[in-house]
Amino acid sequence: MDRRRFFATTGTLAAAATTLAAPAIAQSAPELKWRLTSSFPKSLDTIYGAAEVFAKSVAEATDGKFQIQAFPAGEIVPGLQAADKVTDGTLEMCHTASYYYWGKDPTFAFGTAVPFGINSRQQNAWMYHGGGMDLMNEFYAGYNIYALPGGNTGAQMGGWFRKEIKKPADLQGVKMRIGGFGGKVISKLGVVPQQIAGGEIYPSLEKGTIDAAEWVGPYDDQKLGFNKVAPFYYYPGWWEGGALLHFFINKAKWEALPKNYQAVIAAAAAYANVDMQAKYDHLNPMAIKKLVADGAKLRPFSGEILEACFNAAKETYAEISKTNAPFKKIHDAMMSYRNDAFLWEQVTDGTFDNFMMSQQRKKAL
Repeated sequence: MDRRRFFATTGTLAAAATTLAAPAIAQSAPELKWRLTSSFPKSLDTIYGAAEVFAKSVAEATDGKFQIQAFPAGEIVPGLQAADKVTDGTLEMCHTASYYYWGKDPTFAFGTAVPFGINSRQQNAWMYHGGGMDLMNEFYAGYNIYALPGGNTGAQMGGWFRKEIKKPADLQGVKMRIGGFGGKVISKLGVVPQQIAGGEIYPSLEKGTIDAAEWVGPYDDQKLGFNKVAPFYYYPGWWEGGALLHFFINKAKWEALPKNYQAVIAAAAAYANVDMQAKYDHLNPMAIKKLVADGAKLRPFSGEILEACFNAAKETYAEISKTNAPFKKIHDAMMSYRNDAFLWEQVTDGTFDNFMMSQQRKKAL
């Protein structure tokens, strides 16, 4: 997708560019240099790449007057401290997963993904048109953050297991690398969640320190070689039906920007949001075929397991909602939206996709 064409057809940016007279544009286009830290290493080129796509787009749209330098996780800030440095004003912005900070408040999880929530298309609809962005920014304001969607992995995989998991009882005592809110839910089925950095997952599986691990999906998982030490590859990652990333911007810095620069940032973030999932959707089909050819044993979670996890998620939502008003407010709004969205998908995409996949299984495509 061509960035300049994208910007040319983005209403807010076009309006900013065409309604200001030349002298006004010059006055409202100061030379700025910002720093952006990513929560992801360069080796995760698709996720980290979204920050680079964003920064390049901002520079191109402002003729180089607004420069944003992207840094990978750990270069200037540890990956999981990215939001903290935006909150305190050390950095102007970061690119991160909101649910990394669910330990501060579980409400952060709704910015990325929650178990049995909404898929990536529904997330975009909810964020851009269903009030989701306003609700989340109302919450983020308490942390001096203004946020814009900035990429999505799509539905993730359920992870790599050293042994087969056929029924809920098989999850009892399984030590699994799984982050955040999903770990809280699956622990109700006896799983022992482990917080392990990406680079430590392979040796932990190889040594048997952990029994299972979820990461992202085929393209990223293939690079890490998990199929060599944990052959069973399960799907779907029900805790991440679509993992939405965000650009977190220091709220004071955002509000101080000229309106046309705010429009540029919004358009660049929207472009990065579209581009990241498009890249994953392009790369994952090839990667999953290669993994299976190399011996990965692809397995769906059984209906019994999914049902048990679904009930555990509902129980967890109810528990937290009793004591956390912001959590309940956003939970109720998202789940109400989810119910209508999946009703619609049963009529359209779901029916179409199911038919096409049935033809694929019959080798008719």
